[in-house]
Amino acid sequence: MAAAEQVTIRQVADADIAAVTAIYAREVLEGVATFELEPPDAAEMAARIDALKQGGYPWLIADIGGAIAGYAYAGPFRSRPAFRHTVENSVYLPPDFQRRGIGRLLLEHLISECEARDFRQMIAVVGGSDNVASIRLHERCGFIHAGVWKSTGWKFGRWIDCVVMQRPVGPGDSTAPAV
Repeated sequence: MAAAEQVTIRQVADADIAAVTAIYAREVLEGVATFELEPPDAAEMAARIDALKQGGYPWLIADIGGAIAGYAYAGPFRSRPAFRHTVENSVYLPPDFQRRGIGRLLLEHLISECEARDFRQMIAVVGGSDNVASIRLHERCGFIHAGVWKSTGWKFGRWIDCVVMQRPVGPGDSTAPAV
């Protein structure tokens, strides 16, 4: 990150929906971080954000002087009740803001937010075994490799793996959760 850059990590706001929608649409159409094939519109993105927030999950924005430099959120890992203490994370940055330390700031804040909510495990499902930037980001934030789901997605005329990574949050599995 450039020395003069002041990154603010904050909760998502309604005014961020257009920028979030554009960032995600680019990844849907050009990248493999998501296996979605058609970009959702702003109304759908707003509904998804609201559903996660209503469920008690964190949804964060990286803001640099009013420009949205990326976002990160956590959501349920699986819907079965026994998984309720485990979250899956997502981090998205537009190309102009990649490789500047912003993803790490977002992920570190997201981990802290999840700890404050008493989640105990965080899972990352990285689209593409060749997505080195995302894999390294997660490693730098304490994730370990938990496996690879081979050829689980078909996008851009090819099979794509998912790299599964995991890290404890807060006390992890060393104590029982509050509920």
